[in-house]
Amino acid sequence: MSEQKNDEFIEPSPEEIVLFTKEHVSQMEQTDGDDVWLLAGMNHVLVHTVGRKSGKMHKVALPFWADENGHRVVVASFAGAERNPSWFVNLADRTANPQLLVRVQGATFWSTAEILEGDDYTKTWAALTADRDYYNNYQTRTERRIPLVRLPETSLIARRA
Repeated sequence: MSEQKNDEFIEPSPEEIVLFTKEHVSQMEQTDGDDVWLLAGMNHVLVHTVGRKSGKMHKVALPFWADENGHRVVVASFAGAERNPSWFVNLADRTANPQLLVRVQGATFWSTAEILEGDDYTKTWAALTADRDYYNNYQTRTERRIPLVRLPETSLIARRA
């Protein structure tokens, strides 16, 4: 597996993350340009979840890291916040979200998200943090174990040129 270190970046505050994500989602829906999909040296996905209480569609832009099999893995860190981010709480509700709609640069697919556990989690966390050590820093800020979610392509919907 090749190294997936990202460029240095200034860590945004939780408030800035929320504002930045809204703008980033809007841009991702409008273009497949590298300037939108590759930020700070990290590829991104646009994940659609259904609110477990509201039933409304939510969209979140997330950086991903590819595991040894090339599957995209996203991290529910929210910069080490005390609670899991809303997108993860919704995703973890299999009744509301049995599958996720995921957009990547140039394609859209359905995914049955896999919340990593046990040895799979440990191995993936070690490889991920070898490239992106700041996630270890995030882990020191919270009592919760930061979740990892694999997003395998269950079925391709569309590929864009």
